[in-house]
Amino acid sequence: MSGSSSGGSTAPPPEKKTLMTEFIDFLKTFGVIGLAIAFVIGAAASKLVTAFVNDIITPIVGLALPSGDLRTLAYNVTNTATGATSKFSYGDLIANIIDFLIIAFIVFLMYKLLSRYKVLGVEDKTKKT
Repeated sequence: MSGSSSGGSTAPPPEKKTLMTEFIDFLKTFGVIGLAIAFVIGAAASKLVTAFVNDIITPIVGLALPSGDLRTLAYNVTNTATGATSKFSYGDLIANIIDFLIIAFIVFLMYKLLSRYKVLGVEDKTKKT
């Protein structure tokens, strides 16, 4: 007898991983590099859309407004007791909503494009079956 009760060879103990090896495995497993790249591209796209809204959309809308600028639309409320005035800048809010909707639409289009070519590894869930 060889002294082994299981009759087979035992597997060697797992190799000890260094902290750096574990970190690299973490990056590979959870796609952190891809996420970081997407974050940087998203930030750049956001700047581009914001510039588009500020430089193209806002002036066009401003042509139809008495103030001439969408972002300056505001409603002033005065407290009759104290005389203090509060300004609600709703024009800036509207411009930011337009900004958000354009970014959301671009993300949707990218999702449709990438899912069509199976780049994402998922099926397009927006299609009706």
